Amino acid sequence: MTALAPDLDVPLSTAMRTGSQAEHEAAESSSFMSELLAGRINELGYATYLLRLRQVYGALESVPTLLADDPYVAAVHDLGLARLAAIDADLEVWAPGATLQAHSPAASAYCDRVLDSRGWGGLYAAHHYTRYLGDLSGGQAIGRILDREFGLGGRGIAFYDFSAVGKPKPYKDAYRARLDALDASLAEKGRIVEEVKVAFRLNQALFTELGQEIDAFRRTD
Repeated sequence: MTALAPDLDVPLSTAMRTGSQAEHEAAESSSFMSELLAGRINELGYATYLLRLRQVYGALESVPTLLADDPYVAAVHDLGLARLAAIDADLEVWAPGATLQAHSPAASAYCDRVLDSRGWGGLYAAHHYTRYLGDLSGGQAIGRILDREFGLGGRGIAFYDFSAVGKPKPYKDAYRARLDALDASLAEKGRIVEEVKVAFRLNQALFTELGQEIDAFRRTD
């Protein structure tokens, strides 16, 4: 059955959300993410996940300096969202002094695609939206689950702390409004929506790769 083309005659942020719904749901239903949300991933598994994310955020946070004048980048870029320092702080809690396996074909492919978005800020905005708005949405639930299941007392979950940008909902509303104000053409919306779909597939590939080691990453206590 042929998938229906997304409705692009709507605000850009709406097109991005509705046009990528299937890919979003597929990524969230991966075995690794399901186990993580159920509180069944151990310290090694979560630290390995963080290390993969660190590679992706390294790419994401390197692009804006190269596209500073692009209106799409200007609409989404915010130093208050930066995650690298938070990930490093969390790794010190989850795997202090440990040598983790950094090799990840899925993370490398993801990073390459993010870096390719240097060709046009609309593509970068697609990746920025997929990761950071996800962190401000469902990611908050992951932080609460980890804190509860591991009795962290707020330690090791800096990745989910976005106090630098204020309350998530007003921030997300303003973020979407800035995207919508760009008045993207239908062709531009189409390119951006397709890249959002790609971004979710890349996230799913990352989870699938982690899922291949699920037995080693599953909690036993």
